[in-house]
Amino acid sequence: MKTEVLRGIKKAEEDYRTMVHEVKAERERRVTEAGLRSDQLVMKAKVDLEEQRKKRLAEARVEAKRQSAEAVSEGERQAAEVREKGRQNVERAVKFLSSRFEEELHAHR
Repeated sequence: MKTEVLRGIKKAEEDYRTMVHEVKAERERRVTEAGLRSDQLVMKAKVDLEEQRKKRLAEARVEAKRQSAEAVSEGERQAAEVREKGRQNVERAVKFLSSRFEEELHAHR
């Protein structure tokens, strides 16, 4: 009977050690999996952030081109206005000089 009790205790101790070993192994596996999931989430966040940065940069480039085209268009419009005013001024100056010349011609006759 004593032998059976000792065998039962030894068996219980072995079962306990096996159970402790299995629990530690399971805990280690879960910690490793959690670390891998964490690394994957960090990498995905980095990729998402980079994609978002690229998208915003592309949007900023489009906006800059639009503003540049708008500024060029406005500059061309203003240049056309200045050219037209200059043309009108030349026409008036020619008329003025012609009339002065004619006045001088008539005055000296």
